[in-house]
Amino acid sequence: VSTQSTGESRLAMSTTINSAAIIGAGIMGAGIAQVMAHAGIKVVLLDVDQAVLDKGIKVIESGLGRLVKKNKLTKDEFAAAMGRVQPSLSYEDLRSSDLIVEVVSENFELKKKILAMVDKVAKPSAIVCSNTSSISITKLAAVAGKGRDSNFVGMHFFNPVPVMKLVEVIRGLQTGDAAFDAVQACVARLQGKEAVPCTDSPGFVCNRILVPMVNEAAFALFEGVATPADIDRVMKLGANHPMGPLRLADMIGLDTILSVTEVLHSEFGDDKYRPCPLIRKMVAAGHLGQKTGRGFYEYTNKSKL
Repeated sequence: VSTQSTGESRLAMSTTINSAAIIGAGIMGAGIAQVMAHAGIKVVLLDVDQAVLDKGIKVIESGLGRLVKKNKLTKDEFAAAMGRVQPSLSYEDLRSSDLIVEVVSENFELKKKILAMVDKVAKPSAIVCSNTSSISITKLAAVAGKGRDSNFVGMHFFNPVPVMKLVEVIRGLQTGDAAFDAVQACVARLQGKEAVPCTDSPGFVCNRILVPMVNEAAFALFEGVATPADIDRVMKLGANHPMGPLRLADMIGLDTILSVTEVLHSEFGDDKYRPCPLIRKMVAAGHLGQKTGRGFYEYTNKSKL
């Protein structure tokens, strides 16, 4: 059940998303910007760090370049897609965006601060989304600004964004139908993407199921049940998983795994979600997986998946 607010009424007049802003130019933000630009949507890629922004643009160029090499994109289409991406260091460039997606670390206070800055510049009809993998959409919508809660939606992409098909579209308690439908329609325009709707709940659907499995695999290693390679081999051979849980954890990032596990444990109050001590130690040591070169496995440039 949803109630139609003034903001939703304005949105219902025009739900086509022609322009977007992505806040956070890391690997996820750059990936989202890439698939949106590829789909014909004008994108502002915003970050407060010039070095991160520059790297994000290079990630997009590389990703689209691979499509050219595979004959899935022409050189003209590549140039057109890159032309739709505007790198920016200023929130002022978000003023005309139809859709604004924050893609920053899993930290509520940081997201709250960013949403307050978005509220100052975004147009009243803008749909504001979070790519959070575990934080409550209802809680985030409550701090998105006066009149913005009905236009707030969870838009959870998966890494690597250009490859993974799933986008969880999450309805918070306040989310209006017009915004929710507009986000699903936007996802439908993105090549190879499929929107799966769900209501707001800790971890949503995928991470509520996936992360506890990864955490349990870490416990099996912690308790000496088997080696990382053998734990992964068991799940690949016995459960037909394309990748073992510990290798997957390294790809996701152990800091992200720990963050999601902590949210699940806190929100549900059930010790079955308690984080494995080994994951805590590895995060404290800076062994976060592929992005740091060491996690459950060690990586060189050639060994990264």
